[in-house]
Parts: sequence; structure tokens; C-alpha cells
Amino acid sequence: MKNLQGFLLFLFCILVVSKPFADEANPSSSDLLADYSHALTLSVTGKQGVVSFRLPQSVYLNARSADLSDLRVFDAAGGKLAFALYVPTPQSRIQKQSWPVKQFPVNATGQQRQVAAALDLDIKTGTDGTLLSVKTKSHDNKANSENDLSCLVLDLGQTGQLENPDAKPLINALRFVLPKDVQTYSAQVWLEVSDDLKQWDMLAAAELSWLADAQTSETLANDRLEFEPRAFRYARLSWRSGKPLRFAAITAESVEQTTDKPILEKLLLQPVAGRKPDDLMYHAGIAIPVEKIDLRFTEPNIVLPAQVGTYRELPAKQLGKSNEWVFQPLSRAVFYQITQSGQPRHSAELLVPATHYAEWVVHPQNPTMGKPELTLVWQPATLVFLASGPPPYTLAFGRDNVKSTAADLSQVAPGFSVQELFQLEQAQAGPLQTQQALSKNDSEANVARISAQNRTLILWGVLLFGVALLGVMASRLYKQMKG
Repeated sequence: MKNLQGFLLFLFCILVVSKPFADEANPSSSDLLADYSHALTLSVTGKQGVVSFRLPQSVYLNARSADLSDLRVFDAAGGKLAFALYVPTPQSRIQKQSWPVKQFPVNATGQQRQVAAALDLDIKTGTDGTLLSVKTKSHDNKANSENDLSCLVLDLGQTGQLENPDAKPLINALRFVLPKDVQTYSAQVWLEVSDDLKQWDMLAAAELSWLADAQTSETLANDRLEFEPRAFRYARLSWRSGKPLRFAAITAESVEQTTDKPILEKLLLQPVAGRKPDDLMYHAGIAIPVEKIDLRFTEPNIVLPAQVGTYRELPAKQLGKSNEWVFQPLSRAVFYQITQSGQPRHSAELLVPATHYAEWVVHPQNPTMGKPELTLVWQPATLVFLASGPPPYTLAFGRDNVKSTAADLSQVAPGFSVQELFQLEQAQAGPLQTQQALSKNDSEANVARISAQNRTLILWGVLLFGVALLGVMASRLYKQMKG
């Protein structure tokens, strides 16, 4: 009897301990290309060891995990390749530009020559603001030589050669070039700027100097006038010391820092009837990290206050009852499309925290007959992998309950700078391949329901085992008392 009781107790302990591990274990330990429902063939040149690939919509629509843990990269021999996933940050670029400046010398005599601001100027411009001529209204033949130079009026609007000629560049410096017959020069200059040739603002002052060495033919030059970046069209250069001089050339310089806009994906979804009256439901992919949403209407004039969210399936509170679906709101907004005075007005995109929903639900505040399309916006991740096996390579995805094999970026592209990652070769994807679809596991609610049922069965098993054990002990005690 003691052996029987010990055996039953040992068997029960084995069942109880092994049950949680059996529930969590993967039904299949294989991790082959055929185990995934979808695949993309990736073509590379073969010249680079580290290659990148921006994930397309097809990956997000067919992956079965929110964190893309069911992504794998295989080589032609079926070997798995090391890869990493990351979302590129917007790149900042410093753009340097320069262009020639047109000079207009202003000659004057007497006291007028000393104060440029006191000059009464006759200025002619074109219809586009281009400076055509500048001279003093009291101009006569007595003020024609270089010795009569009072100031230089500069036109900095010759920006046709720039990348964006219509934009007003932020100018941060002027560079000066001496005439060929001048080797050594020094002067203190003042720079005033204007946009209309009427109101002048003092901007900067600097010491310009060129010191030439006759023996070495080298020149030590301080030929730049630097100042805080500012957009302006005209400038006036005057002298506070040194001899006024018309330069061989003056060049304007600008430095502008620009940030590249991130590449975004947009997915347009059609509505279907929701699980609740008046709700609109949109089927998406659980892997999509939605950052913005928008509604597009076919009606010309409509206003739709609504909540946006998803459904959650809750397990039944009693055995034998159906699971319950409840609406879980994420955000609310007033979506609209109105035509006013012949101009369309549309609600802006709604910003949301990065959210993964397999089903998006629009819950209107009031019943509506409209069937708006839902636009999902997100920034796709970039796959970086080591092209170490025989090509072609295959990106496989679409499998339930698998652990991620993505490595840290530093383990796939060690020592690569942000700029080098941005310049990696881009793999080219072939058409989407659909393999034999793998059946999806139960939903979270069904898993919770099954888990609850399992716990109930285990409890009943414990009770029955206890009753049986008590019966055996009672039978033995009865026999001892009878004997």
C-alpha cells in the first residue's frame, strides 16, 4: 500500500510540474524557411558585407507579432543570417553655399565722402529688385576717381545658381578678393544691411588685412567679414580707417542646417461593420506601429466627432458562455471635411503614441451614414543584415509564438557611424511569396479561457486525488481496526 501511494503521489507531482512547461513550449522546434507563411527574395550586388533593407508594407501586413519577432533572414543554403532592426533618426545636414555679389561704387567729395549714411543717393532697380545703378544726386565730374570712393552698395540677390534660388538664404559672411595690383592692404570696414534700400541696419564691423611676403610669395590674409546669420538683399560697405577700395570680387556665404524628413508609410483601409452598432472597423496588421491616423470622407461636407481605438476580447466569466467584446478607446477627435468659399478644409492627422492594433475601430459620437477611409501612418524600420552566406537571400515572416532572433545593431554592423548606416547598400526585394499558411493560435481571450479551464481541471484533479488518498487511508485504518 505504501508503494502504491508513493507511486500515485510521484505521478501527480510530475503532471503538475510539467503542465506549465508543456503549455509554454513551442509545438515545433524547427526554424526553417518553410515554417513561415510569407517571404521576400532580397537581391544584393555582393560587393558589400553589410546591407540594409527598409521594411515594406507587405511585411507589416503579414507579420504576426507586434515587435516583428517572427522575422528571419535566410541564405540560399537555408542558413540563418545575423540581422538587426532599427528606426533611422532624421539626418541633419549642414549646407554651405556661396555666390558672387554685385558692387556699385559710390563716389563723393568733401565731407560727404566721410559719412556714407549722409549721402543723397539716386538708386535705380529693376522690377525684380535687381540693382541697376547707384550714384549721388549731387554727382559731378569732380567725383569720378577711386580717390573719391565713399562706399560700396552691394546687391546680394544673384542667387540663381543656388539649390533653391527662390529661398532667402541666411548669409553669415562676406569674402573679399584684392585687385591683382594690390598685394598689401589693411582697413577697418562697417557693414550695414537693408531689404528696401531705405532703412539700413548696422550688422558688423571687422578689420580686413592682407600681408604679403615678397621672399616666399605667401600672403597672410584676413579676408572674411563674419556675422550672425541673417537674410538680407542689399548691403552697404563703408570705411572707418584705411583707404576705400573697390575689390576684385566679393562673395557672399551662407551656412544652413537642414533636417531630412523621415520616410513614412501610409496605408488606406476600407471600413466594415463593427461588433457594436454604428461602429466602423478596419482590419490592419498587428505589426504596424501607427503614429498618425486620418479619416477621408467621400461626402463633401461632414463633421464626425468620434473615438478611435480597438476591441478587446474578454474571457467569459462562466464556463460555456461566449467571450465578450468591449471597445477600448485610444484617442478622440473631431474629423471633418468641409468646402467653404470654394476651398476644401480637412481635419489634420491625429497624432497617437506608437500603437499596434490588428483591428482599428472608429466609434462615432452620433450615428452616421458616412463610410470614411482610415489612413494609418508610420515610420518603417530598417533591416540591417550581414551578407555572409550564399545569395540570394530571403526575408521570411508570418509565424506565431516565436522568439525574436534580431541582434543588437552593434553586433551586426560594429563600428558603423550613423552616416555610414544611412549610406548602406539597399537590398532590392522581389515579389511577395505566399507559402502554406500556418494556422494562428487562439486569441488572447481564448488563451485566457483555456488557461482558466486548465487550472480548474488541475484543481479537480487535486481534489479527486485527495479523496482517493483519504479513501485508501480510511480503508487501511478500517482493516487494522477490524483485525
